[in-house]
Amino acid sequence: MDMRWSEFVAKVRERGQYPTTKEAERVSRIVLSALGGHLTGPERTELAVRLPEEGMRVLTDQLQVAKPLSGAQFVDSVAARIEGATPATARWDVSSVLSVVAEIAGGDLLDRIIDRLPPGYALLFGRAQLAQLV
Repeated sequence: MDMRWSEFVAKVRERGQYPTTKEAERVSRIVLSALGGHLTGPERTELAVRLPEEGMRVLTDQLQVAKPLSGAQFVDSVAARIEGATPATARWDVSSVLSVVAEIAGGDLLDRIIDRLPPGYALLFGRAQLAQLV
């Protein structure tokens, strides 16, 4: 998929029902930046090359975090970066961006991304995360 940054932001704007392109772009940058610190290994590289150039830069300019956050902690960390955000609005923002990322990644890569991240991210990407019975 060869998507331009403006197309990525337009999809986020539509999914998140943001009133302006500027708001959708701001949220996109914040969420991709946060994800960039948590995603590692070949999955990070594979996702980066599938994103529009600006998204690739935002994702890969981040240093890896020392301790990956659970999905809920990730949402809380995004809420802390968005003025006036609550956990509920941050979850909406994260899901609006990550659902577009999921579409760009495709099934196989998305499965590997979700497997690499701590529990709680699947739903943020628009996927159910089934618990494995031992």
